[in-house]
Order: sequence, then structure tokens, then C-alpha cells
Amino acid sequence: MSLKDYFENSRGTGILSTADEKGRVNSAIYARPHVMEDGAIGFIMAERLSRQNLQSNPHAAYLFIEEGGGFRGKRLALTKLSESEDRELIERLRRRIYSPADDQRIGALHLVLFKLDAERPLIGAGPES
Repeated sequence: MSLKDYFENSRGTGILSTADEKGRVNSAIYARPHVMEDGAIGFIMAERLSRQNLQSNPHAAYLFIEEGGGFRGKRLALTKLSESEDRELIERLRRRIYSPADDQRIGALHLVLFKLDAERPLIGAGPES
């Protein structure tokens, strides 16, 4: 199953971890990523600490735990490629519809694209896991 199919059809909890230029780590709950046609991994991000960290350190890790118990899921090692404020594209990708009040509270949104450096299962996959 392709990564695009996996994330379109799997349900669960995702955690994106980033670090600033001094290595101080932040982890935050994030929705399933968008796998773009060119293979880039995209997250819609507000102007919060995760995005701020990516301005000085382009590396991130995404951990996805599938619903249903057990230890099924994926770990992705990522490197930031680019980001966009293309509101039309962001709106097409959004999976939830927010009220105008919620949108105002959330603020500006960015589509942050990453290169996939490594994909591993949630548990195991060798000594470098």
C-alpha cells in the first residue's frame, strides 16, 4: 500500500516532533499528513512552535499510531522542503470545515512540505530504529 493510500484510509493519532536551533524539542498532535503527487509530505500548520522550530531546523519526525489497539503505525523522518501560504490549496486539502470564529482564532495557515527521509513501522525495523 502506498503512503498516500495508507494515510487516506487509516485512522489514528499523529504526533509531529520538531526541535529549535539549540535542540529543544517540541511535540504536538497533528492530523494525518497529505501525501502530494510528487511524494512530498504536507502538513497544514498554524503559526505555532512546531512551525517556528522549522524556520531554524528543517528536520522533523512524525509518529502515527493507528486506532484499534496494539502497536501498529508508522514513524516518518522528514526534512522540510518548502512552505506555501496558497490559501486555495490549503482549503482544498483541509479535511475539516472550521467556523469563521475558529479560523480567526487559528490565524494564518501554511502548507509545509517535507521530503521523506525514512519510513519505519511504529515498533522495530532494525538497529537504527
